[in-house]
Amino acid sequence: MKTSTESNTSDQQNRRENNGTLSNNPGSDRRRSMFTTVSAAVMGAISTANIAPSTAEAAITEESNWPLWTALPVAPYSRRRTIRYEVGPEVFAFDQLIGIYYVHVPIRMIALPVHQDDENKRGLMVYAPVAPTKECLSLMQELIDMYGPVRDIIDPSTAVEHKVNAGPFARAFPAANFWVTDKQYAFPLNLPDSFLGLPSWAKPLPRTSRGTDMWGGEIEHEVLTVKPGIGSMFQDVALYHKKSKTVLICDALFAVTEEPPRILTEEEEYTRALLFHARESKDEVVEDTPENRRKGWRRIVLLFDFFFPGSGRGDLGIGPILEALKTPTYKDGWGGWKPFSWGEDEVKDFQRFSASGKPTVLPIIQIILARGPEEVQRWLGVVTKWKFKRVVPMHLDAPLAIGPSEFANTFDFTKSGKNEVRFCDEDVQFLRKAEEGPLNFSVYKSTLGTLRGEPCGLRKPPES
Repeated sequence: MKTSTESNTSDQQNRRENNGTLSNNPGSDRRRSMFTTVSAAVMGAISTANIAPSTAEAAITEESNWPLWTALPVAPYSRRRTIRYEVGPEVFAFDQLIGIYYVHVPIRMIALPVHQDDENKRGLMVYAPVAPTKECLSLMQELIDMYGPVRDIIDPSTAVEHKVNAGPFARAFPAANFWVTDKQYAFPLNLPDSFLGLPSWAKPLPRTSRGTDMWGGEIEHEVLTVKPGIGSMFQDVALYHKKSKTVLICDALFAVTEEPPRILTEEEEYTRALLFHARESKDEVVEDTPENRRKGWRRIVLLFDFFFPGSGRGDLGIGPILEALKTPTYKDGWGGWKPFSWGEDEVKDFQRFSASGKPTVLPIIQIILARGPEEVQRWLGVVTKWKFKRVVPMHLDAPLAIGPSEFANTFDFTKSGKNEVRFCDEDVQFLRKAEEGPLNFSVYKSTLGTLRGEPCGLRKPPES
């Protein structure tokens, strides 16, 4: 859902979101399909020298424009800044932004040099493509000049926010192999891949690279496949880059700390999302300070994860909408619409969830994976044999300094017999009720039960 006010300000917003310099690693070595779907429902929304390329820097220009944004009309709409940085030795991340109602988070692509010792095979592998704006392709060209052409492109997910960019990116590199997970689908009509924007040369990615020489000994991959209900499918590709001891993962795992990612902090318009959610009242104009940015980021994370977190109170009724209509020119758009308020335990809530950047599973993903605990354990049995020391998810913080043991521990709920979360039970009450109610018709029953956590005694703000 997009109000007329936000429509009128989106061009200004996009120009500011994409300005500034491209940055170095936005997170320390510690940081999804239903994200877009459920959010919308809830909101109603370098030559060949042996040196690495420098951190890319560029101001926002028309090269950040993305004309196909209407295929998935979410922020930042047509203008999408891209930043590139290293998350591991010769592991290059390309971050863009995705969100609705200023609940904006990073969405990430990775480029890996492969076969650098073979002039006939040297080039790049691309995992989880983002929107191929001119800016993005220019940053890719710098790597191509250094490492060789794009050889393989992998769409590791059935999620629309990844799939919508994969086809256009593959068309920018038609000579590359284009691999997609083999259970792509559309809802409510399960259309052929060509109707989903995927080019005719798309090939199904084998479920595993074990027993093959598919990647020439430099890469391994294993696909996680869970069918949560009728008409849907979840897939994620764990990809192991042996040289850098790095595992790439799309949506199955992530982590977050209190520091906002740089994709949100180096552009006035992108920073606007942080300050918008740092407000305590509808018409407040929040001062741009580090603490207010952290406050806004805490709230964005809690809304992104839980929709209705335990330390907040939501009102999606007509009241806040009528109030917003009174101030259509509010500087940050949406008429200042403020359907959420926060209680005294907001920091406690976030800290319990974040656990100082400890990896976890997005609750809506955990609902899905709880429908296939045996498959998750099978997948872990393969992935945890890899000798990695960092994990790079495609959302929130990256890289994460974890190895096989901590990676596996993140999915302990699949072997405990209980669908437990490590964070507050109050945070998953809304999702639990949804699972027992509306989602009951779209997801299968799980032997693990519904989401449960330890009660934290979170206090909501008083009703207005």
